[in-house]
Amino acid sequence: MEKQLKPIFIVVGLFSWLVSCTSAPENVSSIHNRLSEAEKNEGWILLFDGASTNGWHVYNKGKTVKSWTVSQGELVCNATQDTAKTEVQDLVTDSSYTDFELVFEWSITPGGNSGVFINVVEQADLPTVWTSGPEFQLLDPLHGDYKDARRRSGSLFGFLAAKDSIPEKPAGDWNRGRIRQKNGRAEFFVNDVPTVQQDFTTPAWRDTIAKTYFKNFPSFGRQTSGHIALQDWNKGVRFRNIKLRPL
Repeated sequence: MEKQLKPIFIVVGLFSWLVSCTSAPENVSSIHNRLSEAEKNEGWILLFDGASTNGWHVYNKGKTVKSWTVSQGELVCNATQDTAKTEVQDLVTDSSYTDFELVFEWSITPGGNSGVFINVVEQADLPTVWTSGPEFQLLDPLHGDYKDARRRSGSLFGFLAAKDSIPEKPAGDWNRGRIRQKNGRAEFFVNDVPTVQQDFTTPAWRDTIAKTYFKNFPSFGRQTSGHIALQDWNKGVRFRNIKLRPL
């Protein structure tokens, strides 16, 4: 009797193993966009729930989101390669933040260009988020702007170059960004390596703005509080595990 049951157990076990293997890909996204118990105790909050654009809206345009979708637990910008497209849809948080630590993961397309912005204000006379808040640049090395060190990933776009030694991963892989701002002083990190730091409250910062084309936008870089924003540009980019901890 025992010898007759063994094949049944083997078949059942094999079936269970096959079911678990075939169902695994459907659950890959479930390991992301979550808070651990330790993170909850530390005060972290999810800015992206992995399933919707809840908590976000289009800069100056409200909840009509066309350029952004959610797929497999990722916030995806479905940008085109037309840099002159008539409707740019930068995505901003519904809430504003002052002192905080923000972490996020991004994956960019070859030659891609995007950014994460802080201290963004919405005004009718400011057409895009880059005319409002400072940018943590995201740029693939194949992009033409890569020759300017102030435009590489982890830089303070147009102002401060990121360190050359940052361990940035190639297009298609996932990189981890971190922004920490306290009392107007911001620090950027790529894959846990510090890249730049800037105090947005100093006269030197305002003097620096006055020497760039950002001087044409009087509100740019003046705030130390505002929305978090993700840029819609001419190539695709994906985000996940976007978390923030108030300081």
